[in-house]
Amino acid sequence: MRAITIDGPAGAGKSTVAKKVATATGLPYLDTGAMYRCVAFAVLRDGLDVRDAMRVGQLAESSLIVVEPDVVMIDGDDVTTVIRGEEVTSVVSIIAAHTPVRTAMREQQRAWIRAHGGGVVEGRDIGTVVIPEALLKIFLTASPAVRAQRRVHQNGGEVELIAQGIAERDHMDSSRSDSPLRPHEDAVIIDSSEMSVDDVVAMIAELFAKRDGNYTYG
Repeated sequence: MRAITIDGPAGAGKSTVAKKVATATGLPYLDTGAMYRCVAFAVLRDGLDVRDAMRVGQLAESSLIVVEPDVVMIDGDDVTTVIRGEEVTSVVSIIAAHTPVRTAMREQQRAWIRAHGGGVVEGRDIGTVVIPEALLKIFLTASPAVRAQRRVHQNGGEVELIAQGIAERDHMDSSRSDSPLRPHEDAVIIDSSEMSVDDVVAMIAELFAKRDGNYTYG
């Protein structure tokens, strides 16, 4: 599969890197985290219990989600901005841990990948579960302190509170029973703690060029 998967913990810079890698390689880009955020938005919109895995899963399966680089929509509504708000952020980890939700989202993600003939896809279980046959699998990480500082730089806030939130998200993602966060055995692990975004993008693009006969980096 002519695809690059970029998995990793919260705040590692997956979205920023993945968008730039897509631009560099000419591959389409999919932010799978936005899909889970759409489900979280819909759960809050409909007043469902976020811990009711079955009902939330049914909602995820029936929702029409469109994720493009510049717009995110669910059931015809533009939710590009609202899904990044605190209310959605506060519940998305709970919702994303539900097996029925993950099953529904994986099917949509695989359908997107088939329709686009591959792509740059980022998330937390893309290389391990969704498309383990991807040509290049990356596990992007950084130290918790660096990830917290990046979030503060991007969105503001108190670094201690953000660091606590990142630690909680790490624990939830890595300890969930369904597809816990971990690198695929064939993944290239990149610690970006002391690397610039451009350096990370260049490294991934060079790795992809070595594996893909249709792409030349530089």
